[in-house]
Amino acid sequence: MTTALTTPRVDVPSLSMNETELMNVLRNSLYPGAKDESIKLVVSYCRASGLDPMQKPVHIVPMNVKDAQKDKYEWRDVVMPGIGLYRTQAVRTGAYAGVSEPEFGPDEEFTVGEFKMKVPLWCKVTVRRRLDDGQIGEYTAKELWRENYATAGKDTTAPNAMWKKRPYAQLAKCAEAQALRKAFPETGAQPTAEEMEGKSVDDTAIEGTARRVTEAPALPALSDELLATAEAEAAKGYASFSAWWETVSEDDGAALTPRLKELTKKARAVTVETEANQ
Repeated sequence: MTTALTTPRVDVPSLSMNETELMNVLRNSLYPGAKDESIKLVVSYCRASGLDPMQKPVHIVPMNVKDAQKDKYEWRDVVMPGIGLYRTQAVRTGAYAGVSEPEFGPDEEFTVGEFKMKVPLWCKVTVRRRLDDGQIGEYTAKELWRENYATAGKDTTAPNAMWKKRPYAQLAKCAEAQALRKAFPETGAQPTAEEMEGKSVDDTAIEGTARRVTEAPALPALSDELLATAEAEAAKGYASFSAWWETVSEDDGAALTPRLKELTKKARAVTVETEANQ
């Protein structure tokens, strides 16, 4: 049995802005060059999910989408979650127990015409989830470079600029995203922007089972200073606490995990009380 993630029903300050002002901010800062229709999709997505668009939890990804009526592919802007959103949602369940360092397979030479580069054959990442019985479930995903890299265009099989520059980091994100979906299916099954950039829409089944580890790894010690800071942020309300949580290091986040539900509940209560008194 796993713990379900619930989306907090609190006001997101940026969504209270005048729509014209919000569109201008997003257009000129986070989504330069994007169509207004696509930015409106971002706002609608965030509004329905209780997300802050100013934190860019989702991306606008140009994708080759098949039109069922026309029976042909055409390029469209699609709103997709970023891997950062899945990481945040996993932590907020209170059951996140860490992630392994990416493990890469042997290098191979990738060749397209005169273009050549060394790339990892595969990458494997394991996400750990604390189960209700106190044990740790390990959820591993192994992704192949050739199945994940984004092309520079529909008429070439050469990788795009980002995959040329960071072949290891990009593949590691794809493997981690898959592992996060296995470990925390309640956070969503949609592929991330990092996985789908430059690709055609294709539903991918998520398979795999958890491997139990008898003993859970010890969590980092929770200092009085860190706890006091977390409680002070929670006392400011959910929006403030959520923004602060985004800046917390992995070790501090792990140390606070046993108290996360309590702190989140406190922050929500403060927000509800504040709204009631307005």
